[in-house]
Amino acid sequence: MPGKLGRDSQHRLAMLKNQASALLWYGKIETTKAKAKEVRSYVEKVITLAINSYQDTIQTEKVITKQVGKKEQEVKVTVVKDGSKKLAARRRIMSKLNDLQEIKAFNESKSAYKARTKDINHPLIEKLFNEIAPKYAQRNEEKSCGGGYTRIIPMQIRRGDATQMAIIELV
Repeated sequence: MPGKLGRDSQHRLAMLKNQASALLWYGKIETTKAKAKEVRSYVEKVITLAINSYQDTIQTEKVITKQVGKKEQEVKVTVVKDGSKKLAARRRIMSKLNDLQEIKAFNESKSAYKARTKDINHPLIEKLFNEIAPKYAQRNEEKSCGGGYTRIIPMQIRRGDATQMAIIELV
């Protein structure tokens, strides 16, 4: 029996995950107005979760011994890890989004693509914590408000079923 948006709950949640992931990755998507309103609520909660925890990191120094010729050399390396709050938020967000893969550029060689993406395990999650969350946290401080990270722009009526279309984008 269909529920909201004419879909059962599993199908609706899968659709929301896909559209939210695409919106965060590309910055804007075109969909129906009803779906855009549902995706707005979903995405704003994910962004708020990232904003509240993106600064929780722990820096530690490790001493690593390297073999240089016949001598061993001790080198201090600074390691940055996620704190408990950020780790929990990262895991919750990973359950709410589908992780999209980095796309190889048109003229980029395979070796250059591998070198660029070698340290990134979850590109969408990294983009959310490293780019999107700091941008909106600064915006929240400047305007002293929270939320309002997305904008819905009504478009033409779709031919065939006369459904109102809309573009949803990150502000």
